[in-house]
Amino acid sequence: MHSFVAIFRNAGDLGNRLLDLLFPPRCIGCSSVGTWLCARCVERLPYIADPVCERCGLPLQRDPECPACRRYSVRVDGIRSVLLFEGAVRTAIHRLKYRNGRTLAGPFGQLMAANWDRLGIEVDVVVPVPLHPRRLRQRGYNQAALLARELARHTGLPLYEAALSRVRHTASQMALDAAARRDNVRGAFRCTDGQLRGRRVLLIDDVCTTGATLDACADALRAAGAIAVWGFTLARAP
Repeated sequence: MHSFVAIFRNAGDLGNRLLDLLFPPRCIGCSSVGTWLCARCVERLPYIADPVCERCGLPLQRDPECPACRRYSVRVDGIRSVLLFEGAVRTAIHRLKYRNGRTLAGPFGQLMAANWDRLGIEVDVVVPVPLHPRRLRQRGYNQAALLARELARHTGLPLYEAALSRVRHTASQMALDAAARRDNVRGAFRCTDGQLRGRRVLLIDDVCTTGATLDACADALRAAGAIAVWGFTLARAP
């Protein structure tokens, strides 16, 4: 746990450090000045521990599969996440996505890398979930790609950042139920990268809610020849 604390204390490149001098960050958890997440709040993050659903990674009490996966089996080989999407984690990810909080991608990506080895999943390449070009222009960056870069840098896994493209602009998933989410993103992604044929892909996103986006990406990756697709996200909606 102390290594995770150090990650948040030491995060940020030179440009971010200069900005921090002018506009000191405040902890998202407790508002203390000096860091986006202080040592105490890092230790209190809602880490996901076993047992989890073997398919979607949702924390469970006993059964190896959650009720949702009994009704609808995800098409990725499995999904795993580091944190529960609640409290300070929810606030931090909203800042990362919607308030130009890209500084948070460094420590959170390192947090994902620090939890990677314990999962015991064998993959060949890392691929981030893409944004549609329109949304990418609006936001200025893809938070999933920022997390994927950090994960690849700290694990040594090859990063194929442009392997997937989002070919259809979709409505926000936030207000949709599970069935509507699947319909919303069905056919929204395309993979034309022949280098993924025969590869095992680790698909990166910031949050998993129902797995619909990861499933749609997995369809495109398998159509391009990927033999396995695992989803790995920073957070999982409880």
